Amino acid sequence: MSRLLDEIHDPRDLKALSMAQLQTLATEMREEILRVVAVNGGHLGPSLGVVELTLALHRVFESPQDQIVWDVGHQAYPHKLLTGRLDRFHTLRQYGGISGFTRRAESPHDIFGAGHGGTSISAASGLGAARDLTGEDRHVVAVIGDGSFTAGMAYEAMNHAGGMGQRLMVILNDNEMSISPNVGAMARYFTKITTTPVYRRLEADVYDLLGKIPSLGGKARIAAKRVKEGLKGLMVPGLLFEELGFKYYGPIDGHDIPLLVRTLKELKEFREPVLLHVLTKKGKGVGFAEAAPIKYHGLGPFDKVTGRTAPGAINSYSQEFAQILIDMAALNPRMVAVTAAMLEGTGLRAFAEKYPDRCFDVGMAEQHAVTFAAGMAVNGLRPVCAIYSTFLQRGFDQVVHDVALQNLPVVFAVDRAGFAGDDGPTHHGAFDIPYLRCIPNMTLMAPTDEQEFADMLHTAVEAATGPVAVRYPRANVSGRGRQGFHRIEWGKAEVKRTGADIAIWGIGTGVELALETAHILEKGGLHATVVNARFAKPLDEQLLVEQARKFNRIVTIEEGSLAGGFGSAVLEALERNEVRGVEVRRLGFPDEFIAHGKRDQLLRDVGLTPELLARRVVEWWREHAAR
Repeated sequence: MSRLLDEIHDPRDLKALSMAQLQTLATEMREEILRVVAVNGGHLGPSLGVVELTLALHRVFESPQDQIVWDVGHQAYPHKLLTGRLDRFHTLRQYGGISGFTRRAESPHDIFGAGHGGTSISAASGLGAARDLTGEDRHVVAVIGDGSFTAGMAYEAMNHAGGMGQRLMVILNDNEMSISPNVGAMARYFTKITTTPVYRRLEADVYDLLGKIPSLGGKARIAAKRVKEGLKGLMVPGLLFEELGFKYYGPIDGHDIPLLVRTLKELKEFREPVLLHVLTKKGKGVGFAEAAPIKYHGLGPFDKVTGRTAPGAINSYSQEFAQILIDMAALNPRMVAVTAAMLEGTGLRAFAEKYPDRCFDVGMAEQHAVTFAAGMAVNGLRPVCAIYSTFLQRGFDQVVHDVALQNLPVVFAVDRAGFAGDDGPTHHGAFDIPYLRCIPNMTLMAPTDEQEFADMLHTAVEAATGPVAVRYPRANVSGRGRQGFHRIEWGKAEVKRTGADIAIWGIGTGVELALETAHILEKGGLHATVVNARFAKPLDEQLLVEQARKFNRIVTIEEGSLAGGFGSAVLEALERNEVRGVEVRRLGFPDEFIAHGKRDQLLRDVGLTPELLARRVVEWWREHAAR
C-alpha cells in the first residue's frame, strides 16, 4: 500500500499538499518513527511530539536556504524523514547508518550538529550574524525544548541576540519535560504563561476596541501599547523573553498544523527577534509513550504494540550506582546526590525516591551542578555529583576553579565513560581521563566490577580530603555481586596475575581486557603480569617503577583517548622517576571522533578486544625481539 510519505523526497514537496494531506502525512510519519525506533531504540517521545511542528516549519520555510537549528537534535527524526533520508531511516543509530542526532556531514538540511542541550540559540544567532554581514537574505530559526531552557547558555544567547535586535526566530517547544520532568523556577514560569490565555484574549480585545475609534489615530496605538504592557505585567508577570528583547507570541497548540502554518507565515515577516511558544505532548499519537514520557524519552528496542521492553538480567553500572548510593546514604547522613537533568540516565531516580531531601536535580545546568556541589562541600556535606562524561565537559571550568582550586571533597560519578554506543560521538566518554587527570588535587579512579565500584565510591565519600572522580562505563556490571564496603588503599594498584615476560596495566574496563588478553598470550608462550591500576591519578608509581625495571616492556589498556590518557600518565611517571630504556605500548582510542554503533562493534574497530589486543602485543614483541 502506497504512502504519502514515500512521495516526500525534499521539503519543497510539502508546498503542494493540502492541510488534510499534511495531517495524513503526520500520521504516517509517527508510524514510521515508531516502527524503526521499536527495533533500533532511540528517542521516541521527543520526536513523536514535534511531528506537526516539523511539517509546519518545512511547509513555511525553504530549508536549507532558510536555516533551522534543532536543539539537542534528539527530536529531529521527523526532520530526517522530510529531508531525503526516508530510504535510510531504518539504519537510524545503527553502525554505518544515520545518526540519532543532527549531523552536518549527513545532510545540508542539518545546518548545525548537536547532541547536548542549550546550544541552538547561540548557533542560530551566529548564523544570523554571518547572514547579516555577508548580505544574504535567509531566515534563521532555532527550535529549543523547555528542558534546554534550564541551560544558562540559552539565556546568554537570548541576551545577546535580543540586545542586537537581531532578525531571529526562536521556537520554544514546551512539553513540560526534558529527559526527566523539568525542575526549577523556569519550569514554573512556563506553566504560569500557559495558564494565562486570558492575557492574549484581552490584548486582542484592546486592539480591536481602540482600533475602532478613528478620532484617536496614532494615540490609539500608543494607548493600546500602554494597555498591553499593563496587561502583560498583570497577567504574565515579568514576561522574561520580552525583557530580553524578543517579541513573545503564544502559547499555541503545537499539534494544530493550520494554526502553526498561519502563525509561522506571519512571524517570518518580522525583522526583529521573536519567540513563538508552542505546546506539545511528548510521545504524541502513541498511547504508551504519552502515558510514560520519561520511560519513552530514549530507550532500547521495545514491542511497538505494547511498548514492553525486555528486562535486563544484570544491572547496568548506572542502576548499580543508585543502589550503592542508597546503601551509603544509610551509613552517612551527610552524603547527598546531585545531577543535571539526569535522574533517569544516571539511575538516581531510585535514590531520589528513597531520599528525596538528599537528591538534587538542578536541571540541564552542569556548570551550576558542579559549583552547587562545591558549596555543599564547604558546609560539611559529602556531595556525589553524577554527570555523564561528555556532559561534565560543560562544567570543566567549575571543576577546576570552584572545586579543585579550593580542594573541596566533591565526588564526581562520571557515567558513560568510554563508548556510549548508538548515541555516538556527542556522547562517547573519550576525554574524561585527559581532562580530569591534568587538574591539580584531583583523584581519578575506575572500577573493574560492582564490588570495586562500591568500594571506590565509599572510599571517596568517607576518606577523601579533596575532589575525586570515579569513571564507569555504559555497560552491565559483572554479575558477581557485592557485599559491604571496604576502604581502598589510596593510590595503590592491584596485581591480578603474574607472568615473567611482560606487564599489562589496565584501568577500568581495560583490566578485564588485559586478563583475557594475557590468557590468549599464554597459549602462545608469552606470559604476562596483569595489573589493575585502579587509579589513573595518583598512579602507583612504586609498583610501576619496579615492573618497568623488571620487564622493560609495558602495555597499557584503556577505554578512552590515548592523547593525555592513562597510558600517557604511565609515560610521565616513568620520566618523572628517571626510568630509562623501557618501552611502552599504549592501547586505547585513536585521536579522532568515533561514530555511533554498538559498543562491542566500536571496541573491535579500535582494536580493544582480547584477540586483537593479543595480536598487537605479539607483533610488538616480535618487532622488539628482531632488533
